Amino acid sequence: MSIWFTPPDLEEMNRRSRDTLVQHIGIEYIAAGDDFLTATMPVDERTIQPHGILHGGASVVLAETLGSAAAMHCIDPARQYCVGLDINANHIRSVSRGTVSGTASPAHLGRSTQVWEIRIADERGRLVCLSRITLAILQRESTAGDASGSSPSHPCPENIGG
Repeated sequence: MSIWFTPPDLEEMNRRSRDTLVQHIGIEYIAAGDDFLTATMPVDERTIQPHGILHGGASVVLAETLGSAAAMHCIDPARQYCVGLDINANHIRSVSRGTVSGTASPAHLGRSTQVWEIRIADERGRLVCLSRITLAILQRESTAGDASGSSPSHPCPENIGG
C-alpha cells in the first residue's frame, strides 16, 4: 500500500531542482517505492570539507531535501504545505570520494506532523549518516474569492526542499 497522495515523479522532481542548491551540489532523485524516496549525491569538490571528506552539512542538505520532498508527496498541496521543525544528523562514517545515496522512509505520518528517517550510505552500502527530520503540516489559507482554497501568494514553495 502506497503512502503517497501524489506519487513522486522523479523526472519532474529533478527538473524542478534546476537552478537550486539541490542541482548545484549534484543531488539527483533516483528511486521511489510505495514508502520510500531515494536520491544520490556526489562526494566531490562541491560537497567535501577542507580535510577532503564529505561535509556534514552536505549530508544534512541531502537529508532535508529527501525528507521535505517526500513529505510534500504525502499531503494535498492544494490545501496544505510542510515546514521543517527540526532536523538532526549522526555522522557515522567518513567518505572521501564516490557517491552517497540517501533513502527517506516515514517514521510517523500524522495529520499535523510528519517524521522521516533518512539513511545515507556509501557505494558499498555502509551507513554514513543517520538523520531524522520533523515537519509541521500547515493548512493553506484561502483568499477572498478563491474557490480553490489555495493561496496563490503564499510564500511557501510547492515542493519545499526539493
